[in-house]
Amino acid sequence: MTVRLVVRTLSELCITVGALIVLFVVYVLYWTGVQADSATAGQLDTLQQEWVGRPVETPGAPRAAPAPAPYTDGRGFAVMYVPRLGKDWEWPVLEGTKARTLKKGLGHYAGTARLGGTGNFAVAGHRRTHGDPFRDFPRLRRGDAVVLTDGTTWFTYRVDRSPYRTVPTDTAVIDPVPRKSGFDGPGRYLTLTTCDPEWGSSHRLVAWAHLDATQPVTAGRPQALDG
Repeated sequence: MTVRLVVRTLSELCITVGALIVLFVVYVLYWTGVQADSATAGQLDTLQQEWVGRPVETPGAPRAAPAPAPYTDGRGFAVMYVPRLGKDWEWPVLEGTKARTLKKGLGHYAGTARLGGTGNFAVAGHRRTHGDPFRDFPRLRRGDAVVLTDGTTWFTYRVDRSPYRTVPTDTAVIDPVPRKSGFDGPGRYLTLTTCDPEWGSSHRLVAWAHLDATQPVTAGRPQALDG
């Protein structure tokens, strides 16, 4: 009788544990993606609404350069496109890299350069879960375009090398001039980072790019997005 009770208890425990594992896998593989889709769409809509009616630069017209507003922690300020990662790949960029921020989109490392500014504009994103923004990160190659807009200007960066693998403690990858990037002096750079391996976080993948071109949004979409 005692043996039968023990076996039955263990069987029920195994079934319960198995059900919990299945629910966890569903949460990781599916539900975080659903949440990310909703959060990302909300961020993109918010940015579009903020940009409507904002004064934009007219090609060839002189304009005063207003002092840029500081980025606000957890709030979106730009949209990123990477054609290599998909025709419809479009993600908001928010200030900060806290866990709750990266559930809504890509995160700008606070303290690194502003978008288009001198220095290193560094951005992090999930490889898997929460929409899988950088799932295909290893596909990036030299010359690939990374295009961003802040609602008034398009910024086109060009990747300088295939992704570099390092450890999480290697924070020098987001220095103003990362020593392993191949850049030989100050410039207008972009760093993208994500986790590696695909379902782990023991390492990081890093891609470095330089600012190749800018144009006002009134001039239309950059050729890099249409070609």
